[in-house]
Amino acid sequence: MSEDFYDILGVSRDADEEEIQQAYRKKAAEFHPDVSDDPDAEEKFKQAKKAKEVLTDEEKRQAYDQLGHDRFVEAEKRGGFDQGAGGMGGQGPFGGMGGQGPFGGGAGGGGQGFGSVEDIFEQFFGGGGGRGGGGNRRRQGSDLRTSLEIDLEEAYHGVEKQMTVERPTKCEECDGEGHPSDAEARTCPECDGRGQVRQVQQTPLGRVQQTGTCQRCAGDGEIYDETCEECRGEGIVREETTLSVEVPAGIEDGQTLRMEREGAPSPTRGPNGDLLIDVTIADHPEFEREGDDLHYHKGLSFPQVVFGDTVTIPTIDGEIDLEIPAGTQSGEEFRLAGEGMPRLRRRGEGDLYVTAQVVTPESLTDEQREALEEFAEAGGEEIEVDQSFLQKIKSSF
Repeated sequence: MSEDFYDILGVSRDADEEEIQQAYRKKAAEFHPDVSDDPDAEEKFKQAKKAKEVLTDEEKRQAYDQLGHDRFVEAEKRGGFDQGAGGMGGQGPFGGMGGQGPFGGGAGGGGQGFGSVEDIFEQFFGGGGGRGGGGNRRRQGSDLRTSLEIDLEEAYHGVEKQMTVERPTKCEECDGEGHPSDAEARTCPECDGRGQVRQVQQTPLGRVQQTGTCQRCAGDGEIYDETCEECRGEGIVREETTLSVEVPAGIEDGQTLRMEREGAPSPTRGPNGDLLIDVTIADHPEFEREGDDLHYHKGLSFPQVVFGDTVTIPTIDGEIDLEIPAGTQSGEEFRLAGEGMPRLRRRGEGDLYVTAQVVTPESLTDEQREALEEFAEAGGEEIEVDQSFLQKIKSSF
């Protein structure tokens, strides 16, 4: 599997976020360790997840495209593009300690001209992560996505649905620590217990000191001689959870609900991510929906449209009477104001449009046949259709 994030997901370099999300869901379904027989499934699943996280983050994607895969990954290993505490040590044109270059600077690299090193990297790499180093910042967990199908009546009234989702959650066995409580700790040799590592790197913008989270101890400054058997040191396990979802009245097919803090836990003890729920609405046997409006076809007999009649029309919330005027043509449309769908998070409702549809009987009694024959003999076969009615018929198709 290629290491390039675009190749991992199988998308072009100008793919939009929706294409990337769809490609990720396809790869995740193919290589999820719980369902795949591929011996490398776990690694491929992690690669696809990482690719999606970077390419759906506008700032990270910009940095990835500018730096290329290898340099981007190396920069992430070193804690991103943080300038470090006070920018000490930078001697390039951005002005570290005592720097007098064109971008200002002075003791501590404050940078009062064009901007500090952190400001420059903010523009080029999508964020430095805060002044003062901040290598052990708490990040929000990843968002999770699932789907929910409801019927048109539930979309009309709004509904509270119970749904079961499988999601990662903090391991209760080790309280998310990744190791037993009695495991012996020792100072991380990579960062000497500081939780952060620093390195000076030569970049196209000058020589910059970076400070980032130590990858070996994840910023804790300590490592342990044992790992939790339940979560294998990850601090996270997958479990099924039942959630109560409030679906608002008027929601449309394809819209997404967001449940805050119901997503994946943070890897740095920050807040959970969110749970995104894509809503689909099942087809209805009687009504067709178009935005906030509903459409209904009413079958009428020949005498009803000739002489006129009062008919009962179903609505989502009951029934309503509709006057059919004499001489109604098949295909004519009647508007019932306010009988459509409620407008999502707005006042008012859409309309219900009723289309008259003359139904030809497939069998007749002797009495009916005789009456129609008399009608035909009286000139009932002579039909004149005006141009406006023909236009209505064409537009209906």
